[in-house]
Amino acid sequence: MAGPNRPNRSARLDGPAAGMVLRSWLRAEGFGESAGARPVIGIANSWSELNPCNAGLRDVAEAVKRGVLRAGGLPLEFPTTSLGENFLTPTAMLLRNLMAMDVEEMITRSPLDGVVLLGGCDKTIPAQLMGAASADVPALVVPSGPRLESRFRGTPLVTDDFWDLQAERVAGRLPACEWAALETCLNISPGTCNVMGTASTMAVAAEALGMSLPGAALIPAVDGRRMQIAEATGAAAVAAVEADLRPSRVLTAGAVDNALRAVLAVAGSTNAVIHLTAIAGRLGLRLTLDHVAEIAASTPVLVGVRPSGPRLLSELEEAGGVQTLLRALGPLLDHEALTVTGRTLGEELEHAPEPDGQIVRPRARPFRADGGLTVLRGSLAPRGALIKSSAADPRLWSHTGPALVFDGREDLLARIHDPDLPVTPDTVLVLRGVGPVGGPGMPEAGGFPVPDKLFRSGVTDLVRISDARMSGTQAGAVVLHVTPEAAVGGPLRLVRDGDPVRLDVESGVLDLLVDPAELDRRAAAPVPAPPVRRGYEALYVQHVLQADEGCDFDFLRAQVPDEKEGPSWPHPPRSAPVSTTSG
Repeated sequence: MAGPNRPNRSARLDGPAAGMVLRSWLRAEGFGESAGARPVIGIANSWSELNPCNAGLRDVAEAVKRGVLRAGGLPLEFPTTSLGENFLTPTAMLLRNLMAMDVEEMITRSPLDGVVLLGGCDKTIPAQLMGAASADVPALVVPSGPRLESRFRGTPLVTDDFWDLQAERVAGRLPACEWAALETCLNISPGTCNVMGTASTMAVAAEALGMSLPGAALIPAVDGRRMQIAEATGAAAVAAVEADLRPSRVLTAGAVDNALRAVLAVAGSTNAVIHLTAIAGRLGLRLTLDHVAEIAASTPVLVGVRPSGPRLLSELEEAGGVQTLLRALGPLLDHEALTVTGRTLGEELEHAPEPDGQIVRPRARPFRADGGLTVLRGSLAPRGALIKSSAADPRLWSHTGPALVFDGREDLLARIHDPDLPVTPDTVLVLRGVGPVGGPGMPEAGGFPVPDKLFRSGVTDLVRISDARMSGTQAGAVVLHVTPEAAVGGPLRLVRDGDPVRLDVESGVLDLLVDPAELDRRAAAPVPAPPVRRGYEALYVQHVLQADEGCDFDFLRAQVPDEKEGPSWPHPPRSAPVSTTSG
């Protein structure tokens, strides 16, 4: 059953003794002679009624099965953890590593030759790619796809409209009847957010990594073409097994750079940097913020889709989607990177549509000359921070103002809309204690609202800084992922109300303008004892890495010979399977 280049992982189903027992268990499910002598393709399905983004994946799984059977394989579907961001407290990010472990263990412990990963909502595709990279069995991704656009007040309504409408509601400008109507039409179908939020960004990244079939990223969740590409993926999974196209052959340094450039070219979510860092780390690749900054400086923004531009996500899909974007990036990409089709990226792009010049611009006429994300460093972020500069008011790119500090989400929620809050348009709002350890899980708390007293006077943006993340659907002059976080002793914990803070996007600087002697005095104060934790949360805070290392667990990253010498890029891809939790 195993081809000359394929590890015979499913041989357990073929043996005369133990194989008979396993086949008899499959017969209990109704399988007949199809249960033996063929490649076994697992279908890792993250469908859940607690995850509307992934609610269409039951049907997608059936389409994948048709493709696997057509190509001569045996499809076996299994459930995994499913992470719906809006349904989990305090954040799905807390459970991303748990899902990655779930996916890895199910792949490595089961008699599977290959796997198709069905995901969508923000953390599911990253978790699946992390788990698949560590398991190192041929794997392909089918994203769930974005939900349909709706209409409100006579205009198209997409996910990022919610933030402005919510602010209008708080300010008393949106009556109760319209707020109730908004509830019925904000989301009108299964699927992920229909803007370039984290879910769409990671679907783009998966395709640019070469882990999805061309065109898979942006087809709407309820479009018949989603089922067609799922069926094609099932067939491609069988071919990938025969060709031994393991993730360690596809997820190379060049492929990660391709994905990073694609994310930057669409002004994608800041969260993608954390996820790509974690995925790369599973194969011994150390993606540093210095390298991100280097790539960002030479990658133009070629697509202006919401929330970083006026265009709709559906327009990008109609204009050729990720393949057209990659073609527009041209020589900036590694065209020799192998994809799950068995062809190189360059070979795939030979058939990609040309950029139309409007939705996808050529490199000579970009929306912005450098990437939509900017890496910041300075005394407030010694190991780095990020800002989605393409979605921030340019007037705030260079700004110095007095800090107003919030300690944790409860403090923020209690005071942010207080009419007596001592805040002006020059104030720099600082939220701390919401990083990987402090959150715990680094919740999407960084995109907190403009105080109501300012919003009512016409202020729509001001500088906000935190050690948290924010939703990829949000915009603003929001500095995120400040590292090290406050909870582990980072300088963010030293900020006091009134301290001058300097942000300079063009020079990549984030500084706390306080005398070093005064900061030393403040640092001498004891760090408050952390709360008592139990179960998975206790494991998480003990082993989670900081944002600049992908927030993975320290024991899940692949170990490389020069690990002690510090991070570097790139390391050569590993040729042997990596499974640090499977022994």
